Amino acid sequence: MTWDGYQSLGEKGTIVEKKGMRTTLLITGVVFGAVAVTAAFAQSASNDGGASTIKRQLPEYTESGDLILPKNFNEWVFVGSPLTPNALNDGKANFPEFHNVYIEPGSYEIYKKTGEFPERTMFFKELQLTLPAENPDGSRTELSGRGFFPGKLNGADVTVKDTKRYAETGGWGYYNFNHHEPKAATAKLQPKSECAFCHMASAKKDDVWTQFYPLLDD
Repeated sequence: MTWDGYQSLGEKGTIVEKKGMRTTLLITGVVFGAVAVTAAFAQSASNDGGASTIKRQLPEYTESGDLILPKNFNEWVFVGSPLTPNALNDGKANFPEFHNVYIEPGSYEIYKKTGEFPERTMFFKELQLTLPAENPDGSRTELSGRGFFPGKLNGADVTVKDTKRYAETGGWGYYNFNHHEPKAATAKLQPKSECAFCHMASAKKDDVWTQFYPLLDD
């Protein structure tokens, strides 16, 4: 008679010994697996003080200090798309495009846990023009009704948090990657008068317009 490939009855000692060995190996394997998983989690979390389980995408700079256009921003967390069209601002809107705003996923995870934007948080704002107007107020009529509809892409802006690097602009750096397509590969830091001044004066939380982004507004 056999049991799981082992001889039994006449060689009970053999069964017990091999069965015990099998159990020991199984336990060892489980422990090793648990240690490996714990180590991997710790390595992922070590980049941000243990608050994030997502590997963060951090800002990259050229040797001269220009910011490199972040990759795969369309895979980031979408937070909102404010619009102030020319047609509703006497044809002279400062920001006539849709502002499709994304936050880097690892930074967003930390923000949701702590209520604070961690160092080196990045926001990506892709600019998108409206389709040509058909009505006096600048709107147009589509199958879904009358309104403003996204048209051509029109460049991008990126904001980076680094309280030491951008101490003069409230801890955030502001970069413009063209207000037309294609987006520039790199961008220089904007002076305080261009973007930072307005953010510092009116943005709701930590110089971020969280009042326009329900996902971030707590």
